[in-house]
Amino acid sequence: MTPPDRNRDAATPLRARLPIPLLTWLLLVLAAPEAVLAAGEVTEFRLGLAGGESPEAAIVANECYRAKLEEALGVPVRLVTSPTYDGVIDGFLEGAVDMAWLGASSFAKIHLSDPDAVDVTLTKQNKSGLTGYFSYAFTRKDSGIRSIEDARGRTFAFGEPDSTSGYLIPAAELSAEYGDLSRFFAATPFSGGHEKTIVGVVQGQYDAGVSAGDGVGSWDEGFSSGPLRKAVSAGLVRMSDLVMLWQSRMIPEGPLVIGRNVPQPVRDIVVPLTARLHETDAACARLVAGGEAKDFVPTTIRAYSGIIEARKLQEASP
Repeated sequence: MTPPDRNRDAATPLRARLPIPLLTWLLLVLAAPEAVLAAGEVTEFRLGLAGGESPEAAIVANECYRAKLEEALGVPVRLVTSPTYDGVIDGFLEGAVDMAWLGASSFAKIHLSDPDAVDVTLTKQNKSGLTGYFSYAFTRKDSGIRSIEDARGRTFAFGEPDSTSGYLIPAAELSAEYGDLSRFFAATPFSGGHEKTIVGVVQGQYDAGVSAGDGVGSWDEGFSSGPLRKAVSAGLVRMSDLVMLWQSRMIPEGPLVIGRNVPQPVRDIVVPLTARLHETDAACARLVAGGEAKDFVPTTIRAYSGIIEARKLQEASP
């Protein structure tokens, strides 16, 4: 009779000895420990898409980013869209959004409403090496308008009250130079966002308006990144049909904001993933950045102190 092999169990492959569910769990842990850890912390991750462009366009532009976050976290990642900036701002204040790229003014509004609601993490560094961009006033080339003075008594469109480059900064700087804008221009309507301002000027709904770009490259291409470049890429405008009337001082690029209640293990996945995006998937990074950029770099609340103060003044004015 052959004696029993006491080492047989030790030599049997692990796959053959473990129950299938336990084996599957173990393989997941070994293959992606961070994702399993994140899945234990949250059951869903909500990525907010702020206004400024149509929700449909924002979803298309951010799908690659959403998929990467979902794969890394190991839980569903849902895109929370809004046609306005306020939708995502309120989402953070109500705990319905976990992370979003925001304009500086939108972040300031959240901070002034609840200083403990969110943390800033990253910002966009443009190809120039600067973490700033510019607001531009523009009109149709055939309008006969060639300066802000020429636009006196005409219709001048802003984007949204919570937009930094579409309202807060240009309204403040133009008011300082030309006085009460409601008296200087015939009307100063809010279009509803950068895309709507651009299209509105192109179609003659407004005589002039403001939008934004990083100032890198040429006007005829809508620069390298920002709303003007997005409009060119989407075929909404030919910049050769427009002329620039005015340029603001540099504005800080908006931050990637994460809700204060998001667990640290989740932060340790999503923030580094975003910081490395230009290295791991340049095409996806271009979509997230709204055009060509150098990378995403760390930032702090100090970068937005001036915007927060400007927002205070805006909210205090009658």
